Order: sequence, then C-alpha cells, then structure tokens
Amino acid sequence: MKHEIIITKDGSTSIYIPEWEETYHSKFGAIQEAKHVFIKNGLALFEDVLEISILEIGFGTGLNALITMLEAEKQQIKVNYIGVEAYPVTLDEIVQLNYATQLEVPNRQVDFEQLHTLPWEVTTEVTPYFTLTKRKQFFSDITDENAFDIVYFDAFGYNVQPELWNEAIFEKMYIALKNNGILTTYACRTTIKNAMQAVGFQTMKLPGAPGKREMLRALKIG
Repeated sequence: MKHEIIITKDGSTSIYIPEWEETYHSKFGAIQEAKHVFIKNGLALFEDVLEISILEIGFGTGLNALITMLEAEKQQIKVNYIGVEAYPVTLDEIVQLNYATQLEVPNRQVDFEQLHTLPWEVTTEVTPYFTLTKRKQFFSDITDENAFDIVYFDAFGYNVQPELWNEAIFEKMYIALKNNGILTTYACRTTIKNAMQAVGFQTMKLPGAPGKREMLRALKIG
C-alpha cells in the first residue's frame, strides 16, 4: 500500500495510508499522543522500579520506542523493550521522520535510525538503560506468558483492522502480562472495552491525548 509522510498538528511527522485513510499516529499530534498514552499513562506508573519489560504491539515508526528510550535514561530505569511488527516501515521513510528534532534531541537521530536497522529477532543493548528486541511477527502468533509489565497497544484503528481488537488478541495480551501489569492504548470504544473485560482485564477510561476525548487502560489483577 502507498505511504505518505504527513505533518501532524504538533509539528511531528507521521505516515498516512491513503487506501485506508489511516495514519500511524494521531493527526492531532504524533509526539503528544505517544507521550500521553504510553509514557504518562504507562511507563510513568512504574517510577519506583529499577527494571521493566515492555511489549509494543505495532512497532511501526519507532516513535514509542524512541520516547521510551529517552525517558528510561531520564528516570534511570532499565527498560527491556520488545517491539512486534509484521510489516516494517522502510528506512527511506524513517529518515524523513522528524522525531529527534521535534523532541529537541537532534543528536539522537542516529540512535533513532539504529532502532530500525538493528537485526530482527536479536536482543541488543542500545543504551545502558534500553534493550531492544524486534520481532517480525503477527500479533495473533504471540505466545509470551507472564513476561511483561506493560503492553503498549498501538495497532491500527478498529475501523480498518477490527480483527486486532478482539477477545482472542486481548487474551494473548492478558497472558503475556505479569500480574498487576497494564495495557495502555489510545483507543476507547465500547466493543474494545468489552473484549478486554471478557478476558479478565479491569478497564479504566482516561482522558485522551489532545484531540481525542478518551483512551483506555487495562489492568491484570494478580
């Protein structure tokens, strides 16, 4: 499918898929959304720990990984990050994304590109505080058990890929999480909330990122 690089409302770039009328990030602000959904309502809740494991559903542009890497260094938390992606973004597209500049760390552009050029299925220490494993895998093939503290659920929207938001997928997420682990996502739809609850999650509606009214966070009670 054709991809186009666009500028979102906070000045950060994203990728637009005309055939689906879908973007990789919020058109209201890619960086704003990533920080709100996955840092403020995800990683920041574990500020008292020294080490944490994160599973990202939809590695995509690598924006969430980059922001998490920077936050891990800031908080001095060791992050073991697993990014799952079936259809990787091309390096030609990656070099057009302005995240390092917009995050005011232009010297980290090399690190950002490295997130994409590292080999798949190999665990690499990118920095002393951030270890990355990229898995080229369909979400339906995930079989991890009791392995993660957080799931960043950043799949394409329900309107274009509803099969990624059903009970079968969320059951895999539930099993993959440790007890008292959380799943955080930009989405907030009754169908999604019900699917989460059906597999055992306790769900909470939270204020959404700029431009979006609500989002969901789900908790696995141990």
